[in-house]
Amino acid sequence: MTDEPSLYDAAGGMPFFESLVDRFYSGVATDPDLLALYPEPNDLSGARHRLTLFLAQYWGGPTTYDQERGHPRLRMRHAPFAIGPAERDAWLRHMREAIALTDPPPSVASRLQAYFDMAAEAMRNRG
Repeated sequence: MTDEPSLYDAAGGMPFFESLVDRFYSGVATDPDLLALYPEPNDLSGARHRLTLFLAQYWGGPTTYDQERGHPRLRMRHAPFAIGPAERDAWLRHMREAIALTDPPPSVASRLQAYFDMAAEAMRNRG
């Protein structure tokens, strides 16, 4: 057992993840190529909610995502969307900007970035 706080706690808890996701989706909302992947491009509130809960849970916060949606099954949930290198890179660009704007401690920022780099590539299902 360790006394080290979870990344969720080290980042600032739910307010941090809400801010991160809000800033991310502010970028998505201005990116027509990436926005085209969303089933409801004029209303990203559901996507914001799900990503916030997923990230909070993944990093040690409440398990609300599992309670609402079950197991994340990220590859399965993203399979219907054409995600190639351009979409991956656009997603990462907006997430990197969101991380920079939320300005977490460097150790938090580096762990988030490493995870998002891995996850974005894992969701790629085209070229």
